[in-house]
Amino acid sequence: MKEYVKFIDGLPLILKVILALPGFDGIVYGIYRIAKGRLIVGILWIILGIFILWIIDIYHILTEGKVKFLV
Repeated sequence: MKEYVKFIDGLPLILKVILALPGFDGIVYGIYRIAKGRLIVGILWIILGIFILWIIDIYHILTEGKVKFLV
């Protein structure tokens, strides 16, 4: 899992934004959150990230360059 986190952290900004689009976000960043040790947040992100939470990820990626955990 550490390799996955390192891989996502090392991606260029444009690829992070593309992966935060609806459909991809729930899976990619949900697993990312689980790998970072946030199991509950990760599971919720897998379920809800596809529909609405992707907006939060895009905002944080564009303003700060990384994903926030929110909890």
